[in-house]
Amino acid sequence: MRVVAIADADSFVKWSAALIDSAPSVDPHLLLVQTPLVVSVAQEHAALAGTGIRPEAVTRVGHDDIAEWLSRDRPDVVVIGGRGPFVRLVMRQIDRVTPRPVVVSGLPGVSIPAQRGAALYRRHCDLMVIHSRREHRAFTQLADRLGITLPLGLATLPFARPAHESAGGTDLVFAAQAIVPREPEERRALAEILRAAALADPSRRVVLKLRSRPELGETETHFERTELTDLLRDRPDNLVFSHEPMSRALETAEGLVTVSSTAAIEAMAMGVPVIALTTFGVSKSHLNTVFIGSGVQGDAADVIARRFRHPHPAWLADNYFHDPSESTWWSDVERLVELRRREALPPRFVPIARGGALHEAWQRKAVLGAEDRTLTGAVAFAVGTPLVWSILTARKVLGRRGAESWFDSDSDITVTTARYQDPIVRPRRSVLATVID
Repeated sequence: MRVVAIADADSFVKWSAALIDSAPSVDPHLLLVQTPLVVSVAQEHAALAGTGIRPEAVTRVGHDDIAEWLSRDRPDVVVIGGRGPFVRLVMRQIDRVTPRPVVVSGLPGVSIPAQRGAALYRRHCDLMVIHSRREHRAFTQLADRLGITLPLGLATLPFARPAHESAGGTDLVFAAQAIVPREPEERRALAEILRAAALADPSRRVVLKLRSRPELGETETHFERTELTDLLRDRPDNLVFSHEPMSRALETAEGLVTVSSTAAIEAMAMGVPVIALTTFGVSKSHLNTVFIGSGVQGDAADVIARRFRHPHPAWLADNYFHDPSESTWWSDVERLVELRRREALPPRFVPIARGGALHEAWQRKAVLGAEDRTLTGAVAFAVGTPLVWSILTARKVLGRRGAESWFDSDSDITVTTARYQDPIVRPRRSVLATVID
């Protein structure tokens, strides 16, 4: 079966490549689309580490070349790995392809809380892949609340397979995140925690695991406004920066620390103990409510003392470590492919955007940034910028007035957004940073 993954940003490249590599008896190919977030060659190699995808099975294309490339390649299945607006834009290209492939999408890691945008942007895919029993419940409930049809397929996280356990090491590995915590004062406090952990034992390393090198023009899925590396220019010798693949960093780890990174799941799979840092709070805005009841939560003192923990078995079974026999995603894909071959799979076309051509031009510009050189994109940008900011401001005000929001901690779903999420396009690229449905 011919399976092609289409992605741009680092975490989505890693996820989609590992997912198609985990499928049995497939001929995999990876299509990297040129956007402001596209991985560098070094990031590409790090993302593909541990997969069987060969360099010659990777192709870089422009957005406008996707439909033509797919029409020539004629894959059975396309897996789209990208942020919601990217998924929608790629699906519009797939709508032009005959015969139409089965379209699969998903999220690259921990997806609790289940977010409104994640579901709405992917509702026209034939299958959305999720990675735990808990996520299945949350997205099922969310789709019901939104009144949409959202076919779900359960998988294990493809890069968190317990194939190789760590032999044990001495490094404290911190999995950095660009937007968690978000506020500058919180990121300064985080830098001081790492500094204190290094000073507490100069004989053991503290490794700040990073995912991009901005000085080389590399980007990642989210924009880091207050960079930890800038806050740690003056640091102990045993506090080091690393850009190696996470799987390799964990090979020398005594334990992993994070606020909410999916690297925690990768560490658990390797038998590496974890601290899910609670110093900055436990809330949907920090994307760390998933760790409640896990047994791995800890504060700054625990990090400095290296009091790492292993998760509770019951939590593992409900969160990312279900029995692999429960995973349905590939059998779901095979069923969809069989329907497609019998011409019995109705296409799930992306409808025309509200606002027509101008709105669609705006959506394209928001994803492609400077890669979109169309006049309509420039016009849409000029007209849409004031409108977008007014919408974002209104949403923030509504959130503060008590609408269902990130701060409603009673469920695993979010329906409205009190604190709007990170931009699609990096502000330094001079393109408006928003996500508009």
